[in-house]
This record gives sequence, C-alpha cells and structure tokens, in this order.
Amino acid sequence: MANLNSASLETPAALGYTMPAEWERHEATWLGWPHNESDWPGKLDTIRWVYGEMVRKIAPGERVRLLVRSRAEAKLAGSYLKRANCDLKQVEFVVHPTNRGWTRDSGPIHVRRRPAKGNRLKSETAIVHFHFNAWAKYQDWQLDTRVPETAAKLLKKRLFNAQVNGRNFVIEGGGIEVNGRGTLLTTEECYQHPKIQVRNPGLTRAQYDAAFQQYLGVTNILWLVAGPVGDDTHGHIDDICRFVNPKTLVLIKESNRRDVNYPPLAENWDRIKHLRLEDGSRPEVVALPMPAPLYHGKWRLPASYANFYICNACVIVPTFNDPNDRVALGILGELFKDRPVVGIHAVDLVLGFGSLHCLTQQQPI
Repeated sequence: MANLNSASLETPAALGYTMPAEWERHEATWLGWPHNESDWPGKLDTIRWVYGEMVRKIAPGERVRLLVRSRAEAKLAGSYLKRANCDLKQVEFVVHPTNRGWTRDSGPIHVRRRPAKGNRLKSETAIVHFHFNAWAKYQDWQLDTRVPETAAKLLKKRLFNAQVNGRNFVIEGGGIEVNGRGTLLTTEECYQHPKIQVRNPGLTRAQYDAAFQQYLGVTNILWLVAGPVGDDTHGHIDDICRFVNPKTLVLIKESNRRDVNYPPLAENWDRIKHLRLEDGSRPEVVALPMPAPLYHGKWRLPASYANFYICNACVIVPTFNDPNDRVALGILGELFKDRPVVGIHAVDLVLGFGSLHCLTQQQPI
C-alpha cells in the first residue's frame, strides 16, 4: 500500500469506519442557499425556487440543514421555502459564510462505524475533511473548505483530517460513488489528468487508491475514463455512473455517434465490462440515456440524468424538457422499488454546470 502519513493508525478505516451508500437512511440532507450570481448569471432568483422544490421533496423524510451566510439570509431563504410550501419545521438554518452552494463537494462527507455484532450501542458517524479547493479551478474557496469544520462542531462529530504524505488530500463528494459494501467509483479525467485541474499534484493512482481505502473504508476502487463535456469539475462520476443498489449501476450512454460525448462515454462502456465488485462479481449495468444537447449561448451544458439524489422520501431526478426525461424516469422508477422517483426541472439549474446531486450532501444515521 502506498505511504500515507504517520497518523495512518488513526484513519477512519483503521478505526472501523466506512462510507455508507446514499440509499441508506439519512438523518439529514445538507444544502447551501444559492447566492453567487456568477454561478447562474441572470437566473439566481429562479434557482431559489428550484431549491424550494428540492426542499419540499426532501423534507418529508429527513431534516434539511441549510447553510446560510447570515441570519438575514436565513430569513430570506425561509420566505422562499414557506411560499414553496415546504415544512419549515424540518429545516435547520446553519450560519456559515460560503463562496458557493455546491454542497456535494464542499459539505461534510460522513463515514460510519457500526457496533460489533451483539453490541446494543448505536452506529457512530464521523466526518472526513477532504480540503475542498474549488475543483482546482477557481480562486474563491476559502470559506467553503471550512464547512466540514462547522458541521463537526455543530453535530459534535469527530473530524478526520485527510492527508497524504503530510499534505492536505483534496477530493470532492461528486468525484466519488460508493455502494456501501466496499466498492468506490471515480474517473481518471478528474483525478489523474496530469495538467488540467490537478487537485493533488504528483499523487499517483496507487496513492489515490490507498487514500480512498484509508479515509472512506473501501476495499475496491474502480476507475472509469471521462464524463460529458461542459462539466467544469472535469469528470465528476456523479454525472456519469451511479450505484442504485450494491450490485447495480446506471451508466450514461450517448446513442448519437456524431455527438462530442459519444467517444468518452463509449470508452466507459468498454471499461466497465472488465470491472468487478468487491466480491469479484460483475455489476449489473443499466444504460441511462442522455438528453439532447443543451446550450447556454456557446456553452454546452453538462445535462445528465445520472445527477439524481437519493433521499429518504424519494429519488429526485433532473429533467430537461426532453423526450428522454420520461425514459430516464421510467428506468430509475423500475430500479428504485422502495421510494418514488420524481423529476425536478433542471434546465436553469444546469447553467451552473451542476445539478441536483451536486447541490446535496447526505448525513447518514
């Protein structure tokens, strides 16, 4: 195993922690109230109403912990949520100044330790601080990277400081996908490109694998190739491939051979034929269609049905006023038998180069 750091005996894996799957029960979902105009030029007010719809769907099944910059912003957010018919008793406003609202990437990533068999103690959760740096692309991240610290203090949780060879280890929640049984998915485009958006300069694939194992408690790391164009995270897995249960994946597929996304997505399909789960078995892989190309001016936007979020009450899926909306909802509806699958309009949302999953971060029980 690649060298990590002198505190390796105190890493989550060494202490019995692992990252649960998203479909496991949540105590809460974390969101960050939208305020950065540059993420959604001219559409910030529209995005606030999208948040209202998200909270309305999530809140019936769990708490919503909403990051706001001030008490005044909490009052503003509350007025939108109330008019969207959200249950405000289920919403907790957490004052923490942020740069942006992409909570999947900057929010608290939880790991959990279950008691030994026969022990009546409850499961214990902790937070891993992965040191967000705005996808190694933007300069304003200093507020966002401290969200895990605020969460740990608020929740009175242990906070693990993710480091490799004495340096902060940088990943984002959107760059990883787990099945809760030991397997983790990620992409080479995101974490192994030698020049573009390099989060951890000089870190090898073996070192990434070792760090994933130590800090997330996984045993089996699978690397796909790349994602759709337009994603300014440069290859986040949550736009590409997602677990829907421990042995089943959905993988986006572009059917138009002339589309710019066809080559990289086809390469993922070639790669996944050879991948195995933690027990050596082949995953079942279900194709998820792509919507027709979506643009804002000259920018191709990273519209993907894979950016769904699994909460206690339902699965919320981005939709794009596209004929494939109903196809994607139907596929996911067949795969998730234990909760309803509902669409949320995301044409405006994806202008920020992200969607529903990118905005959320689950807090497991």
